[in-house]
Amino acid sequence: MNGKVFGVGVGPGDSELLTVKAVNAIKGADVIIAPRTEKKEGSVALDIARCYIGENTEIVYQIYPMVKGFSEDTSAWEKNKAEIMAMLEQGKQVVFLTLGDPMFYSTYIYVYNRLKEAGANIETIPGIPAFCAIASYLGRSIVEGDDILSIIPATVSEDKLKKALATCDNAVIMKVYKNFSQVVDNLDEASMLKNATLVSRCGLPDEEIITDVAASKDKKLNYLSTILTKRD
Repeated sequence: MNGKVFGVGVGPGDSELLTVKAVNAIKGADVIIAPRTEKKEGSVALDIARCYIGENTEIVYQIYPMVKGFSEDTSAWEKNKAEIMAMLEQGKQVVFLTLGDPMFYSTYIYVYNRLKEAGANIETIPGIPAFCAIASYLGRSIVEGDDILSIIPATVSEDKLKKALATCDNAVIMKVYKNFSQVVDNLDEASMLKNATLVSRCGLPDEEIITDVAASKDKKLNYLSTILTKRD
């Protein structure tokens, strides 16, 4: 098996934020794997990387269900793994695109584990997480000195959210969409609302920045929404 898989982080949205190594891997790929959910057509990660993809490169969409209990039904994962392994058997260079960083709340982590167990030659190329790009764009630090940072998916239980906010100086809250109002209330309770800024779809054409988070608590948000905040 002479083929190789590259897990490539394409960052949050700006095509110029990809590393040189990521761009070189994409340009040298025989196949680009563009993951998407069963509910949406297209791939944000593919859109970000498209300007680096060669005309003769094959693009393959793979559907990955966005469910918590994916271990109960692994059929989609096994099908996708088998498809990638067949490409490797043909000696192809395969790039699996992922938003942000491949090892940070990414579908790629589960893909990586399965391919590694199957004996695939695989290399992971890091990318810029959304909260790092947001901090740079806004000109605000993520942590300073001895600050403690909590990175929290808004999908956790309210009890876990409260505990995480209670023990940190600064917080990054990701995937803020379904329970935005609840998150705002918890930030207010933790004295972390006044300094909160939310950015949705960072670096993409429809990017949105919300500085008055409290006033927007009833707004419908996209899945790619992140809050940066610190204690008042």
